[in-house]
Amino acid sequence: MWYFGPSRIAAACIVFFLEIGATQAQIPPSTSELAGYKGLLEAAAKGDILGVAVPLATGADPNVRDREGRTPLHVAAYQKQYGIMRALLAAHADPNALENQRYDILTIAAVADDIEMLKIALQGGCSAKNITSPYRGTALIAAAHLGHAEIVQELIKAGAPLDHVNNLGWTALIEAVMLGDGGKSHQETVKALVSAGAKLDIADRNGQTPLMLAKNKKYNEIAAILEAAGAK
Repeated sequence: MWYFGPSRIAAACIVFFLEIGATQAQIPPSTSELAGYKGLLEAAAKGDILGVAVPLATGADPNVRDREGRTPLHVAAYQKQYGIMRALLAAHADPNALENQRYDILTIAAVADDIEMLKIALQGGCSAKNITSPYRGTALIAAAHLGHAEIVQELIKAGAPLDHVNNLGWTALIEAVMLGDGGKSHQETVKALVSAGAKLDIADRNGQTPLMLAKNKKYNEIAAILEAAGAK
């Protein structure tokens, strides 16, 4: 019989809950919230360009917030209103604003696997270095977790910190292995991180390196990528 100490049991529980609810920490506006919005928040949600442009031209605050701390820019991002996002950014809406769950528009784009939104956010001044989410991670960690390889590549080009460790003790590379499925998209994610120079020897709180995790999960292709890069 295998015995797992308290730290390993706790880690296993964390993995389980993150695997079944990877994006639950993000809270898009509910139907009732959308119905109750007024002013810029309503216009942002509906994609009403005039409803955004006119108030902004007459001095409306582009960073007004709803009860969850979402600005019109967050609302537009959650609703995939790209034209509204561009209009708000042009009117100096804060591209790095965090809502109550500490998400910025870049991390919203990363979780949604939305390249167009990601590029709008980056071009509008949202930093790939922002510390976001209740896990104090980054957009890169969120994308790596989900195996959004193209998003990962764009974030790397934008200067995202490769080796940031979140409050669970995990880097983007660790999350790509530990929370991934070992399939093609996570293999491409690991390749992108390794090629960019992500450190291979950073271990989780149980002393498990990405290579150890890959071998434990029998992700042979990922293990081979890591070994070819010099991981021990």
